[in-house]
Formats: sequence, structure tokens, C-alpha cells
Amino acid sequence: MTLETQKNNPYRTASYVISAHTLKQLPPDSGFEVAFAGRSNAGKSSAINTLTDQKSLARTSKTPGRTQQIVIFEIDEERRIADLPGYGYAKVPEQLRAHWRQVMQLYFNQRRSLRGVVLVMDIRHPLREFDEQMLNWCSVSGVHCHALLTKADKLKRGPAQATLLQVRKRLPRGATAQVFSSKSRAGLAELIARLDGWYGFTTMVNINDEQQGPMK
Repeated sequence: MTLETQKNNPYRTASYVISAHTLKQLPPDSGFEVAFAGRSNAGKSSAINTLTDQKSLARTSKTPGRTQQIVIFEIDEERRIADLPGYGYAKVPEQLRAHWRQVMQLYFNQRRSLRGVVLVMDIRHPLREFDEQMLNWCSVSGVHCHALLTKADKLKRGPAQATLLQVRKRLPRGATAQVFSSKSRAGLAELIARLDGWYGFTTMVNINDEQQGPMK
């Protein structure tokens, strides 16, 4: 992280609040909330830890799908990060999978404080079936979606940029995308700028904003 990025990173204050199994357990539906979603093993927890400059705020595991509740982190009294269950849900009973499908649909339809979703995808395996479902939920609900193509350090710059262009062409209107690496921290400043706009830290986001959807 550069000194300038470190100085302008308000997400370093994030702290754990609660792990919710149902929407009723979530904090009051007010202020600004941004959700992080992604397939199991896409690098979602690592991305949150890199964003907040904390090594173990979001629990990482070699067992995909460990996040099986909505985990809330508070940035300040008005702003929160919601770490959604790793979809695919790894090796969990079908009854629990059905429960989380229902909870996620209700979350997108009813959560008025939801300002945007960071859709975390492994850059080597983007836009799988569950990713498409998440994009559809965002589109139908009128929620901003920003695709975070993680593990970019696994590819050379040329192939990474080619994948980014391909993903952008397939995204629904209003959705945006970028490359990101938790290992090298590449793309961190761009992610912070995007989130700053959603959280109201800035009045406008200018990075890759060719297609900007309606704010919820």
C-alpha cells in the first residue's frame, strides 16, 4: 500500500459487529452498507482484509465456503461492510443452501441501506453460474455491482487485461469491473475510490465510470 493510499483509506477502522443467520439479526437498516459476495475460494476474505489493511478481520481458510452467515463489519456509525456467505456454499446440506438462497433474495429485495455489491471473482474463472445469478439479483434490485477480478497476480498483464475487457462486455448495464490482487495490492486504490462513492465519502466516482446505474 502506498503512503497516499494508506492515508486515504477510511476502511482501516473496520471492526467486527455480528454474524447473522437471518435478516432480523442484522443491524438497523439505515446508513450505508456495501456487500462483498463471491464464489467459495474466489478470494473474498483476502480482498476484505487487504481493503481494511487487517490480516485477519475476515476469516480466511483453505476450506472454501467457510463464511456461512452474513458477517457485518462496522466502518463508522453510519457505514458497514456485509460479508455475504460464499455462494456455492461448499460442502453444506441442501437445506442450508436453500435457506441461504432465500435469505439472499430477501436481502437484495429488502435491504434499503444496501448501496452496492462487490462481486469477487477469480480472474481465471470469471462469470460462472452463481456470478451470473448475483449480477441478475443486483440488476433486478437496482443495486450497483462492481466486479472485482481477484488473483490477478496469477496472470501476466496482457491476459489479465484481456479478461477484464471480456468481462466488461458481458456485464449488465451499470455494472463495472477491475482487476485486483490481494498479494500485490494491485487495484486497491481503484477499489477504494469506487467504495468512497458508494459510501458517500466522495460525491462522484470517476474511475471506469462509462456505465453508471441508478443508485438505490
